[in-house]
Amino acid sequence: MKFLKFFQGKVKEPVPEAEQLAAYRAYGDVAVLGALYEPYMDVVFGVCFQYLRDEDESKDAVMQVFEKLVTDLRQHEVSNFKSWLYSVARNHCLMKLRTARVTAGHEPADDREQELPIEVTTDDDVFELEGRLDALDECLQKLASEQRKSIELFYLQNKCYRDIAGETGFDIGKVKSYIQNGKRKLKICIESNGSY
Repeated sequence: MKFLKFFQGKVKEPVPEAEQLAAYRAYGDVAVLGALYEPYMDVVFGVCFQYLRDEDESKDAVMQVFEKLVTDLRQHEVSNFKSWLYSVARNHCLMKLRTARVTAGHEPADDREQELPIEVTTDDDVFELEGRLDALDECLQKLASEQRKSIELFYLQNKCYRDIAGETGFDIGKVKSYIQNGKRKLKICIESNGSY
């Protein structure tokens, strides 16, 4: 994060975000992007830490998100930087967690389920992916709290049934049921949200 401190002071007067976005999009000046991103670094770190649960990984993710912005903001017109940045950070972390699960290898069939009903391929357009993740997020909020908690612990924090039962106090059979039923409801909800 010290890397971005280099950009402080490069832009003399406070410039509205819309103007900073337009200037970066037009000229690609990384100092402008650094000045735009710097106030949000703590927020991005918080989002990343919420998903990754590791301070060093979250710090790395803050820089990786910035590197992603260098190219993405020249390709896409963004009207609300804060909410778009939140989506980019969240999506980055979800992809990182998903990649970690894939590279960790296959887990025992009796203690893990299939992926959440949101498939991502490497050639997906970034906005299509964001739409899918937004639909997933919206549908997660509609689940009963027990189902939502179990699914978040299972898929986002990679916990097994036993660990979830220990952490929540739910019976292990209930945990399995919450995850299976919650996953089914998520699939129905996401499919009813459009083409996702």
